[in-house]
Amino acid sequence: MASQLPLRTKLAFWYGTIVALTLSVYSIYTYFSVSRELHRSLDVSLARVVSSLDYLLSKNQEGIYRFKNKVSVRSIQDKFLLFRELEQMRFVGPIRPSVEKEKLVDEDLGGIWSAVYEHILLNPKNYFIQIGDTNNQIIWRSRNLQNDTLPTLLGFLNFTSKDTIWVASHSNDSLLKLAMEKPKRLVLDSVLTNSKVLNTDIRLMVKRTHQAVISVGYIASDIQNTLNQLFLIQMVAFPFVLIISIFGGWLMSSISLRPIDLIAKTADEITARNLSRRLPELPTKDEVGHLVRTLNKMIERLEKAFIQIKKFTSDVSHELRTPLTILQGEMEIALHSRKTPEEYEGVLVSALEEVGRLTNVVESLLELSRAETGQINMNFQNENISKIAIDVVEDISIIAESKGIEIKTEIEPNVIIPIDAPRIHQALLNLLDNSVKYTPRTGRVSLSLRKNSEYVELVVEDNGIGIPKEEIPYIFDRMYRVDKARTSDTQGAGLGLSIVKWIIESHNGTIVVQSELGKFTRFIVNLPFEHPQEESLDS
Repeated sequence: MASQLPLRTKLAFWYGTIVALTLSVYSIYTYFSVSRELHRSLDVSLARVVSSLDYLLSKNQEGIYRFKNKVSVRSIQDKFLLFRELEQMRFVGPIRPSVEKEKLVDEDLGGIWSAVYEHILLNPKNYFIQIGDTNNQIIWRSRNLQNDTLPTLLGFLNFTSKDTIWVASHSNDSLLKLAMEKPKRLVLDSVLTNSKVLNTDIRLMVKRTHQAVISVGYIASDIQNTLNQLFLIQMVAFPFVLIISIFGGWLMSSISLRPIDLIAKTADEITARNLSRRLPELPTKDEVGHLVRTLNKMIERLEKAFIQIKKFTSDVSHELRTPLTILQGEMEIALHSRKTPEEYEGVLVSALEEVGRLTNVVESLLELSRAETGQINMNFQNENISKIAIDVVEDISIIAESKGIEIKTEIEPNVIIPIDAPRIHQALLNLLDNSVKYTPRTGRVSLSLRKNSEYVELVVEDNGIGIPKEEIPYIFDRMYRVDKARTSDTQGAGLGLSIVKWIIESHNGTIVVQSELGKFTRFIVNLPFEHPQEESLDS
């Protein structure tokens, strides 16, 4: 079912799925990271508040307090005097303290909270603070504790052996008794744990210092409320982000695929009758633009192939029609008129020539067709191409002498390269035969062969009628003949050069034509020394 959906819908679906998975992983990671960081920061904040209070106690013991450039002098004998005064302010009795004392205590109280606030995390009102002496007697506690108290180290006794630390709770009487019996093993340490005050869960830190026992707690639900708000924001934002992402993905895919729709529509309209039409090219260098350019090149090749097929069909029809017409005419004359045996013999000889011509055309076409379909295999062996060239010259000399044409050779001896000897013999014979055909009487045809470090060069040159420059790109096409060559003296099907080109390219070689009308024609063939693969190559 999914495979029948439009591509833009598939892209939007997968894009939304990826976004959903990414948001889920990111949200989970963010939630737990924030939770871990808040709890860690809270523990650090509790430790810093304890340290600040311990520092205030040490300054109070020296007898001097400094808050906002104001100096208060305290009794050195009572380091808890400030906190005792603060605790007295909590008491409401028949006698209020003096105005000066109340003002001084208020200033000191503000100084204490100013020193503590700089280390407090989140809401300061959710902190519980309690100070006791080293005997665990409570000296002072924050107002939000009301009548409740925070646990002291009597509730969390730390004592150590050589390798072990025990933490005793306030309900473990046996462990507490053991600790009291071995006071040397008691250590001044801190406890960081979860506890409960005023029926509220708190994060608690209790620390014994040289000055006092300081307990600081914070309401744990405050952090959980913060995390709940973060979770709620994520849950609310998640569907909106997902919907926007899916819609954006669908919109982007629609915009990106719009050129493909246009390409498909145009491609549907291209048929064999209008192959000259091209797909609309995009002014971009992306994959779609590359696809359009590739398809246009393919259509251009198809157009050339169709044009060549049409031309080939027309040329084949012309080549076959002429000998068939001659045969039909001669047969009709022979049937409708009485002739001597010698005249009948002449008719049969002429008919045999035309049949031979038809046979050559059909065999050449069959050979090219088999070559293009890979049905002809080359048999490459190291052969003396110099000897093959000499043999070809000897074969063509008979025809050349009948026209008074001189054959000149310049052949380097004993050149050995990997070739299919019969095919190279056929190619050279076709080139020399083509030169002899289109060279006037008493003309000249030359064949040269030489080698260099990379290839063997064969050059066939004549001083014949030449080829117009505009015709040169087409002379290797099947059934193609230059118009000026279509004379009664030069008969041919226009397949010889097509076969030559196929043979040379099958040897991984090249063939180049140079010509000037009325002066000369030169075919330059280069055959490499590398051994080609033993298989037929498409022409």
